[in-house]
Amino acid sequence: MKVICDIPEEVNDIIKDSQLNIQINPNDGQPWPKEMQFQTGEVSDGYHTFDELYEFRKMYNAALFNEWASQGKYNVHKSFKHEDGEDCFGVPNKWFIVVAQLPTGQISNHYKVADWELFKIPVTTKALFPYDGHTPADVLKRLKNL
Repeated sequence: MKVICDIPEEVNDIIKDSQLNIQINPNDGQPWPKEMQFQTGEVSDGYHTFDELYEFRKMYNAALFNEWASQGKYNVHKSFKHEDGEDCFGVPNKWFIVVAQLPTGQISNHYKVADWELFKIPVTTKALFPYDGHTPADVLKRLKNL
């Protein structure tokens, strides 16, 4: 099932626990009634679902990082641990981080362990650089300014 709808900016404040699939009403902090909940990944703009867009993003990210690694162009690597030695999301061997240190700044993403082999980049015991606080807007700017 694909849900096609326009999502107003305010809806970005909805908190969703993907493990339990509980969506919270931002007005009162209570769970939405089950009949009002939806699978976020199935929401579509009429062309692609969120799940499809995240899959595209992951594949583009892997292709780009793999190319940079093969060219030795930028410092790219992957690890199950952040620079401080903590496991990604506090769970050992379930998530990993990919990092690229660009001339314009750091960019990174987290992925599930099932996607490890997509990233054919150097493996490190922990991320090589501390998180610099970059936001999605920072990453877009850093990529555009390469």
